[in-house]
Formats: sequence, C-alpha cells, structure tokens
Amino acid sequence: MTEFTETLEFSGAEGRPVMARLDLPAGPPRAIAIFAHCFACAADTIATARISRAMAERGIAVLRFDFTGLSHDDFPGHAFSATVADITAAARALAAQGRAPSILVGHSLGGSAVLAAAGDIPGIRAVATINAPADAAHVSRVVTGLGAETGADGARELRLAGHSVTIHPDFLEDLAAARLEARIAALRVPLLVLHAPRDAVVGIDNAAAIFGAAKHPKSFISLDDADHMLSRAEDADYAAGVLAAWAARYVPIPEATRPGNLVHVTETGRGRYQQLVEVHGHSLLADEPAAVGGEGSGPNPYDFLAIALGTCTAMTLRMYAEKKKLALGRVSVAVDHAKVHAEDCADCEGRSGRIDRFERVLTVEVALDAALAEKLVEIAGKCPVHRTLEQSSVVVTRLAETPPEES
Repeated sequence: MTEFTETLEFSGAEGRPVMARLDLPAGPPRAIAIFAHCFACAADTIATARISRAMAERGIAVLRFDFTGLSHDDFPGHAFSATVADITAAARALAAQGRAPSILVGHSLGGSAVLAAAGDIPGIRAVATINAPADAAHVSRVVTGLGAETGADGARELRLAGHSVTIHPDFLEDLAAARLEARIAALRVPLLVLHAPRDAVVGIDNAAAIFGAAKHPKSFISLDDADHMLSRAEDADYAAGVLAAWAARYVPIPEATRPGNLVHVTETGRGRYQQLVEVHGHSLLADEPAAVGGEGSGPNPYDFLAIALGTCTAMTLRMYAEKKKLALGRVSVAVDHAKVHAEDCADCEGRSGRIDRFERVLTVEVALDAALAEKLVEIAGKCPVHRTLEQSSVVVTRLAETPPEES
C-alpha cells in the first residue's frame, strides 16, 4: 500500500533541527497524536512504525521522529530533559500549523517522557504509556543489573533492542529531576497504561506505580505475553487498536463539512483506485480488489450498491415490525449481485441484454408462518433503494468550474 505521510521540520532541544514524519489517515484526522519512541529505539523501529500506521488507519494522525537527546547508542546526561523538550517543541510546531496535538503516546522511556511533558502542552486530552518505567530508580536498577561499567565516569554499557547502549550516571539524575510521580498526579487528563506482565526489561511493577500515582479517569490494559519491544506484529497492532478505541472517547469527532446529502469522493493517492468517501461527517474507503489492480482496502462501487439495498431493506423491515408490533428478533439481509443475461434470468421478464441482478435473503430470529413470511418479502420490495434500482433514474453530470488563473 502506498504510504500517506507528510514531513515536518522543527527546532528541537538546543535548537537542533528535527525532521519528523506525520502518518495520516485517508480522511481528515479525528485527532493528532505525538508518539515518543522506546528505549534504544528510533522513529523507524518496527513497533513504532506499526503502531503509528495502525493508529492512522483508525483515523488518528501520528507524528514520530528521532529525538535529539536519545540516539540509538548513547544516553548523555541531558538526554531525558532533551527528549521532553523535543516533545513540547513538536507540539508547538503542529499547533503553529493549526493541527495542535491532543494525544501523547510513549513507549518505554518515551512513555516516561510523555508523562513529564504532558502538563506543559496545551490541549492534551489523553496520554498513554506502553511498557514505561515509572521513575529513575527503575532505570538505575536496569543499568546496574544488566550493564557492565565501561568508563571512568561510571558509564555503563548494556544490550537492548539489539543495540549496545551507553548510560551515563548524570542521565539518571536528569531523569530523577523530572519528578514523574508528581507529574503523573498532576496530569488531570485520561491516562491509559499498557504493559506486558512478562516484560523482562521494565517490570510490571512500573505499570502499578504509574497507575497508582494517576488520578481518574485511568485505565490499564495487559499486553499479555508481548515482549518489551512489541516485536511481534500482532502485539503492535493490538496495542494500536486499543489506543485508537480508547482515545476516541476523549477526542472530538470532526463535524460534517459537506452540506445536505452531498457525498464527496476523492482519490487518496494510495494505490491505483482507493477513494475516500465523505458523507455527514463519516469517512469510508472504496477500492477495487487486488485481482483488478486495486488493493482491496474497501468495498467496490457495486458493493456499495448492494450495501445500500441491504441496509435500506433491513431498516424498512424494522419500521414495519415496530408499526405492527411484531417481535422479529434481529433482522439481517444478505445481498448478492451479478451481471447476467436477461434470457437466463427467470425473474427478469421484459428485460433484454446483460442486466444487474440483486438477490436478497432475509433472516429473522423467530419462526414465521407462511402469511407473515410472504408479507415481509412484500415489505422488502417497498424499500426506497429497491424502488430506485428497479425504476429508471436520471444521472446529470457536469464539470466543476475551474478557478481562474492568477495573473
């Protein structure tokens, strides 16, 4: 699938230029999130990329970038405060474009960083951490337990995420100065703590400490047998799905921008045929199957016709059942579409050539006598979309006026 992204450059800690990547949904984003990557990670780490893209597929744009204070292999004394400064600088850059972030997500040490930064960023509505340390003391225990001293200044080297990472002693002091417990208690926004109970790098006790320090509303989700890095695709995708569903409770849904009954369709730029469909504030995707050059990312145009017929039929039957006080249980409608030769179609008298044939199968959850079954089939035929498809319609097409060229 063709990626749908933008690049954003801003000045990070110490004025250093930072190049960021904004993963975008096909339609207008319902929210903007900043993703702070993990201990010894980068913006293109597999888990970071998977989570960002999966959240974008669920309508949330995600900004990710490499921090100026945290490289792949070195954690100098100012690294944590520089990371926090990068997050707040990224938020200012987005706000300057009219796209202020409302969600912060951090993985591992990035989770600690978003907890420290959240109170300094206006408009944040939700914060989430993934396998995050609760304080400097935990990082110190990891360094002491896993790292071998390598330098005269007490620096230690440890192996994380396939990297040799150097931790300097004053880095821990920098982290301790952030006073995470106080920052967490002062959040005053919804907090989601995701943590793997079997995380061998950052123990589950950290999730308990973060959760305990936070005020409600707060939530905890177990990542079951995931590892610290969320290295399996299914773990990263699960985390992304939980994040998107949880955040949807706390971020505003864009109001409809198209007037009346106007359906607006436009190419997304992903693949050959993918289209964004916008109507009444809802965003849908349309596409063609891979067999004909599409990517199968959404229903095809004839699928949408069948969807219209099926939904209209079910709604019509529900209205009839309510009017007649019939206990039908749940109603479902299966619709099949095919192009057939009229002479081969037993139900197509008076037609010629190739025609479109829609076949409906109605299902209810109760037993019906013959008379009521026949009546429901009759009522299905009164569905407005059914009538539209059976009768002749008029389609009027015009080309939009082209704006005059500026002189």
